[in-house]
Amino acid sequence: MIQWPKSNDVLGSVNRGNPAESGLCTLCRADCQGKCETWLSSLIGRKMLYPRDFGTVTAGSGNTIHMGVSYNSLRILGYNYGADGIGENMSDSPDDCIFPNVNVETEFGAFEKTKARLPIMTGALGSTFIAAKYWDSLAIGAALSGFPIVIGENVAGIDRDAVIENGKIKKAPELDRRIETYLRYFDGYGAIFVQMNVEDSKNGVAEYVIEKYGDKVVMELKWGQGAKCIGGEIQVKDIDYAVFLKKRGYVLDPDPEKPEIVEGYKNGAIKSFARHSRLGYTNLSSYEEVREEFMKAVEYLRSIGYKKITLKTGSYGMENLAMAIKFATDANLDLLTIDGSGGGTGMSPWNMMETWGVPSILLHSKAHEYASILAKKGKKVVDMAFAGGFAREDHMFKALALGSPFVKLVCMGRALMIPAFVGSNIEGVLHPERKEKVNGNWDALPNTVSQLGLKAEEIFSGYHEVKKIVGGEEIKNIPYGAIAVWTLADKLAAGLQQLMAGARKFSLSALSRQEIASANRETERETGIPFITEIKNDVALKILNS
Repeated sequence: MIQWPKSNDVLGSVNRGNPAESGLCTLCRADCQGKCETWLSSLIGRKMLYPRDFGTVTAGSGNTIHMGVSYNSLRILGYNYGADGIGENMSDSPDDCIFPNVNVETEFGAFEKTKARLPIMTGALGSTFIAAKYWDSLAIGAALSGFPIVIGENVAGIDRDAVIENGKIKKAPELDRRIETYLRYFDGYGAIFVQMNVEDSKNGVAEYVIEKYGDKVVMELKWGQGAKCIGGEIQVKDIDYAVFLKKRGYVLDPDPEKPEIVEGYKNGAIKSFARHSRLGYTNLSSYEEVREEFMKAVEYLRSIGYKKITLKTGSYGMENLAMAIKFATDANLDLLTIDGSGGGTGMSPWNMMETWGVPSILLHSKAHEYASILAKKGKKVVDMAFAGGFAREDHMFKALALGSPFVKLVCMGRALMIPAFVGSNIEGVLHPERKEKVNGNWDALPNTVSQLGLKAEEIFSGYHEVKKIVGGEEIKNIPYGAIAVWTLADKLAAGLQQLMAGARKFSLSALSRQEIASANRETERETGIPFITEIKNDVALKILNS
C-alpha cells in the first residue's frame, strides 16, 4: 500500500493523522486544530494555491513517482497555443484569455437543467449526528457558493420528534430544518437533494417532501455508496433510543431488547448500539427484475409530482454499474452519482471499507466506457457525478476530464465538511454564547488560527466577499462554518480555473480526456488514457520531419 506524506513543507500543511490519497486524514475529527491542506484552505482560501513565504523561498515538485493505478497516476496536460471554449463576451486575445475568465459553471438534468456555479456537490449527509450538528454551516455555505447539497438517508426515520402514523410520516422537524436552511439562501444555483432508501420509502419520505416542498427538492434514489456494501449505519449510546429505533423498523446490533444485552448495558459491558438500514432488492434475482422495480419506482415518483430524480450507486461490480447507467439513461434521470471505493463515511465497518468494492479510478473508467457505448447507439446518456476520495482542484480536473463529456459534477464528502468544523470551532471561541449552538469544540484559538488573526474579518479570507453577497446586516446571521465553506469553494474554483487555463480550456464543456495522461503503463491499460509520452507524439515527429 502506498503511504502518502503527512506534511507538505511547501504549503505549510500537516496532517494530524494518516493521510489518504485525497490529502485528508483517514480519520477526520471535528475538533481538529489543523492543519491539512483542506483545513487551511477553509481559512485562507486562494492563498493555499501557492507556496508559502513568497520572497524568501524557492520550491520544487516532490511528486514525481507514480506507482499503481490511482487518480495520482494521471497527469494534467498543458499546451502553449490555442484557446477552446471561449465565452460569448470573450475574444482569443491574451487580454481575455486569463484564468479568472475561465467559466467553471456547470449544469445537469434530463429535461430541466439545474445550474451550479462550480462543478462540485456534497456527498449524502444523512442520519450521522455529525451531519446534523454542522448542517447549518454546510447548507448555508453550499447555498451561498451555488452548489448542490444532499440530505442523506434516514433523517426522518431516526428523528425522535418525527410523527409517523400508520407507517407514514406526518411530521419531520429535522428533515424540514435541513431543507429550509438551504432554501433560505438558495438563489437559483445549486439544488437540495433528499435521498431515499428502503426505510425512507416505507415511511413515505417522498410523499411528505413533495406535498410540502413541491419541485423545490430533487429526489434521489439510493443503491449504495463507496464506503460500504450494506445499508447505512449510525451508533447510539442510549438503550432507550436504540429500542425506539428498533420499533421504527431499523436493525439494531446488538439487539437492545434481548435480556442478556440489557443486563450487559446496565453493567457497562455494552456501551453502544449500531443501527443499520436494510439491503434493497433482496427479493429479486435478475437484472431484468431490478429494472422492472426501478422503473416502477421512478414512474411513481413522477406520478406524484417529482420533476427531478437522481440515483446514487456504490462501488459494485461491472454488472451493477452497467445497470445503473442504462436504467438511469432509459428513465431520463437528471443525475447519476457513481461512488467508488476510497470514498468517506460517517460510519462504516472499517475493514469492509478498506477491502470491498471497485476503486474509484477503475469504476469511473468503466463508467466512461459504458456511457460511450450507449452514446454510440444514439442514447442521451444520463449526466453523471463521480465520487470517491476527492478533495482538491486537481482531483476535480482529473475526474471531469476522465468522465468527459458525461460527468458534470465532482461529489465531495469529508472535504466539504472540514470547513464547517473549523469555522464552528472558531465561532465558538470568539462568541462563547454561541458555542453550544454551533457545536464548537475549542476553548481557545490554537496557534494555527490565531496567527491569522483574532477576528472573523481577519481569519477568513472570504469573509468580506460573503458579506457583499448577503449584506452588512445579514452577515451577522451567517455561521462562520458557512463562511469557511464558501472560502474553500472559492479556492477550489480558482484552482480549477488555473488548471483549465493552462490546458487552454475556458469552459467546462471544452474539457476532454485529451487534457490528462497516464503516468504509467498500468494506468494506461485500465483507464484508456494514453501514456504521457505517446500523446501527440505523431505530431511531434511530423514537426521534426517537416
